[in-house]
Amino acid sequence: MSTTPDPQRETGDAVGPTTDGALAPTAPATPAAAGGPTDRRWSNAVREIVGGSWAVSAGAVILALIAGSIMIVATDETVRGTAAYFFTRPTDMLSAAWEAIRDAYVALFRGAVWDYKADTFAEGIRPITVSLNYATPLIGAGLGLAVGFRAGLFNIGGQGQIIFAAIGAGWIGFAVDMPWPLHMLVAIVAGIAAGALWAGIAGVLKAFTGAHEVITTIMLNNIAYYLLFFMLATPGLLQAPGSANPKTPAMAESAEMPRLLGEAFPLHAGFLLALGAVAVTWWLLERSRLGFAFRAVGENPDAARVAGIDVSRVTIYVMLVSGGLIGVAGVSQVLGHSTTGFSVDVDAGIGFDAITVALLGRSSPIGVLGAGVLFGAFKAGGAQMQAAEAIPIEIVTVIQSLIVLFIAAPPLVRAIFRLPAPGSASKASRRSNKEVAA
Repeated sequence: MSTTPDPQRETGDAVGPTTDGALAPTAPATPAAAGGPTDRRWSNAVREIVGGSWAVSAGAVILALIAGSIMIVATDETVRGTAAYFFTRPTDMLSAAWEAIRDAYVALFRGAVWDYKADTFAEGIRPITVSLNYATPLIGAGLGLAVGFRAGLFNIGGQGQIIFAAIGAGWIGFAVDMPWPLHMLVAIVAGIAAGALWAGIAGVLKAFTGAHEVITTIMLNNIAYYLLFFMLATPGLLQAPGSANPKTPAMAESAEMPRLLGEAFPLHAGFLLALGAVAVTWWLLERSRLGFAFRAVGENPDAARVAGIDVSRVTIYVMLVSGGLIGVAGVSQVLGHSTTGFSVDVDAGIGFDAITVALLGRSSPIGVLGAGVLFGAFKAGGAQMQAAEAIPIEIVTVIQSLIVLFIAAPPLVRAIFRLPAPGSASKASRRSNKEVAA
């Protein structure tokens, strides 16, 4: 990386997404190392990635499903068998390919939304409750990352913040004796606070030293993971008494999140907590003075500073709010999913999946809600696809990864679907302008 000073970055500015998907620099309180042409090229690339429209997000999902269809066809034995005599009877292979794709996505629908072949109505609607259950932590973590993106900060520390939220909520859940629902509420608050404090460390480092939040949050992920491993392997900390396994005791019943539709359905009260987080985040970003400061710093920290906004303080607040929302995911993992105890894999990769959810949702609370439900449906339906059609469940993972790939290449998506570039006028507008000028 070039060490040539750049006047626009002498305050240690880093680049992050803004309210409309564009990127703007965020400045720490103290000067940091200046960036050069390489930094500017990286900034332009990231601006293009996150600067797409909702049409680009929809196009990315469609292209990923098409690519998944190709993989389904390639792994289907019937299709491979008919390919041997394709030039003699091509319709056999085309018919087999269509049936393979149709059956796979029908199985995905039955496993994720509604099993119309079920014997009872309760069994038929169970898939949608499973999807919403999977979506719950993704929504919370996605909201946390979206808040950071809107304020120009890349919080990549979802894993560590989920782990610390799990530690806080889990310890209250099995070590403290309280009646329900006070016990559950205290555990939820403790988990959210723990996630916020862990993210706040990166915020303080960013605000007062100029340390880039991407580096610090990734390092904090490793610290949180190995700290949890140590605590689970040490008697008297988190390890279950009398057990040699790195696992916590079971959560007390008074700390568990109740099932919303009864024991036959996995959906628990964590989903309501996630919906509440969506509403609070929307109000915070769109209606509150603090949210205005977040968006102003994300748009242009220099202009925000001139307007009297304390950018350093806002940076810390952003990371605290981001970590608290991600803590919702950790709380739901512990008090909703892992009531029998949790181990080092409590984050279940949610911290990184949430990056995709936030990007697909264009850093909008409502968009994150929809993207979280979509990815929850993928997780729930993938198992049904594998069981009913013998299709490798890894194909669903590949589809999710391809969504990220296509979101990261908005010019490709726009070229395929002939979408206008951001800020470009339509042909009708240009024609109208020419007529007015004439």
